[in-house]
Amino acid sequence: MFRFANPEYLHVLYVIPVIILLYWLYRRNRAKLLEHFSEKKLHNVLFPSFSGFKNTIKFSIIIISLIFLIIAAANPQVGTKMEEVKQTGIDVFILLDVSLSMQAEDIKPNRLEKAKFQITNLINRLRGDRIGLVIFSGEAYIQIPLTTDYSAANLFLSAVDFNSVPQPGTAIASAITLALNSFDKSVSTQKVIIIITDGEDHEGDINKTVSDAVAMEVKIFTIGLGSIGGSPIPLYNARGEQVGFKKDREGNAVLTKLDEETLKQIASAANGEYYRGSNYEDHLDKIYEELSELDKTEFGVKKVTDYEDRFYYFLAPAILLLLAEFFISENKNQWVSNIIKRIGLNNG
Repeated sequence: MFRFANPEYLHVLYVIPVIILLYWLYRRNRAKLLEHFSEKKLHNVLFPSFSGFKNTIKFSIIIISLIFLIIAAANPQVGTKMEEVKQTGIDVFILLDVSLSMQAEDIKPNRLEKAKFQITNLINRLRGDRIGLVIFSGEAYIQIPLTTDYSAANLFLSAVDFNSVPQPGTAIASAITLALNSFDKSVSTQKVIIIITDGEDHEGDINKTVSDAVAMEVKIFTIGLGSIGGSPIPLYNARGEQVGFKKDREGNAVLTKLDEETLKQIASAANGEYYRGSNYEDHLDKIYEELSELDKTEFGVKKVTDYEDRFYYFLAPAILLLLAEFFISENKNQWVSNIIKRIGLNNG
């Protein structure tokens, strides 16, 4: 098997035709200027040592060397053998509240962005564990199914915002149920749910849902974001400018308060732990430390190809060509001139 370790560098090859075109235009413009300056017969008298042929050879060597250097930077690799690697770890579903109340700025820059930042840090620390993401407001949806593709997980996480779930509310029970149903029950991995929310105005039968999680031996950790005293919900226009705060029917600013009691009860009942979010601590990091102590279970086998670098096949010729170009002068050689004359080429 063949591949490039850094294929993005190959895009630089598109510059090569542009360089060749610019060189051709330069040579043509130079020839026109010389024709205006003097008759063609006088060129050999005025520029007796200049060799257009050798100049072209030097340019060609530089272009070929540049192509080789670009390919070397892309690092061509050859697959030498296939190996099967056992995948072991735990399954983690993160339940992220994306309701409008998460736009409150008592946690900087706001509750949701703080949560996304911490989730990204957690994803970057995982090694072999499968992670999934459920987003919820009035309804719950799978944003990321269980995966070990952490790059894809970060990509889908970055797309989450307050418009990801249009229904208002905080359907924690629905989100837990969706996560429980989305776990791979055919594999006996340790299963964990992490809920990040302000817990306000929750809907559904939380107690029954938590009981279902306990029956499946699923641990639930909760992180509460926000202030108990309440914080207003800022509103922004399409340009990102704040235009005020969310108000009730009487015109009073709505305050969103952290419901710690519900989150504490969920974590306690499901053998987990509750953490109160803040501007300074990354509680997902603490949860990761606990997760790392859980028993890892084999959940699959992944085929991995062992690749070996072959960049030096292009780097070495590029260096040799550049050294050769350095020692080639632009002046005429008599024997080269004689050969050119014999094959009927114009020396320029």
